[in-house]
Amino acid sequence: MRILVTGSEGMLGGAVVDRLGKEHEVSGVDREDCDLTHEDETVALCDRFAPERIIHCAAWTDVDSAESHFEAARAVNAVATGTLADWCRRHGAGLTYVSTDYVFRGEQRGGGYDEHSARDPINAYGRTKAEGEEIVEALGDLGQVVRTSWLFGDGPVHFPRTILRLLSERESLRVVDDQEGCPTYAGDLAEVLVFLAESGRGGIYHATNSGSCTWFDLAREVARQGGQEPDRIRPCGSDAYPRPAKRPECSVLRSHRLEEIGCAPRPGWRDALARYLDLLKSGKVRFP
Repeated sequence: MRILVTGSEGMLGGAVVDRLGKEHEVSGVDREDCDLTHEDETVALCDRFAPERIIHCAAWTDVDSAESHFEAARAVNAVATGTLADWCRRHGAGLTYVSTDYVFRGEQRGGGYDEHSARDPINAYGRTKAEGEEIVEALGDLGQVVRTSWLFGDGPVHFPRTILRLLSERESLRVVDDQEGCPTYAGDLAEVLVFLAESGRGGIYHATNSGSCTWFDLAREVARQGGQEPDRIRPCGSDAYPRPAKRPECSVLRSHRLEEIGCAPRPGWRDALARYLDLLKSGKVRFP
């Protein structure tokens, strides 16, 4: 297939381009190639590449700044998505939209959310992504919404990398223990996105590594696998780190639809973390 990947210089987009390039004709674009918030530029880009599918990884992901820059975040996460969706509708192309656990309120501790749970975001970022989801859903079989969470991988900034840096700078850390989610390795998510692109099956999907934990649990596992003492990390509540955007207490994503269409089980998050740390130690990374 001819596939266009937006956000190709980012952590996820780069992983998707690498994976797709083995079997498909793939073009990756990022901000320097096209400002997706400009409709004319975006339409011209799509006309030039004429993709059979667009995998839309580009997004405004700064959750806190979305509170004070809502329209700018919405322009990227929803309005630009609408432009891509309109082009896909006119040309019969598929659109895969990478979304987030933050479209949910996050009050279902111990259970989490499945693909049919109602959207009910509690912050501005979540509202922009929920709007993007609705746009893609309206494409019917041409549209795929793929929710993920707590993404890490070969990128300059993400939680495991931050924990490793802080452990090198401080004697001890406090990490919140009252938010639960599913850590997800960008390389494993890329495999799912390729599977879905090749399947052509529309709908909403939940794609994370298997298992769930709190940020505190994840931080201790980063320390353990990174050769540091996990007891240097202590638990605390979210009120210890006030943030502009409220976070869901539980954003565990339960997956059923991927299994229904034959997608292979995703590895556990501890295994995924180990593979990322091995990659980091090898030095074979885009973001050293």
